[in-house]
Amino acid sequence: MQKKLTITLSEEVYAWLHGIIGRGNISQFIESLVWPHVTDEDIEAAYQRMAQDEDREAEAIEWIEGTLGEIADETR
Repeated sequence: MQKKLTITLSEEVYAWLHGIIGRGNISQFIESLVWPHVTDEDIEAAYQRMAQDEDREAEAIEWIEGTLGEIADETR
């Protein structure tokens, strides 16, 4: 069961999340960041399970490669 939560973010943070993570993926992204802080689950075991999820790993690699391309295009 899912619950709806309203949070407030700066426009800059929201724009980054929307642009990088994608509108339909923001909740899942935030939940993945929060989860280790609200559970007693062994974090190492959880990471091992996540690494065995081939679809999740492929999505992570795709995201990383896309992000690296954007970083390479940034001016300093």
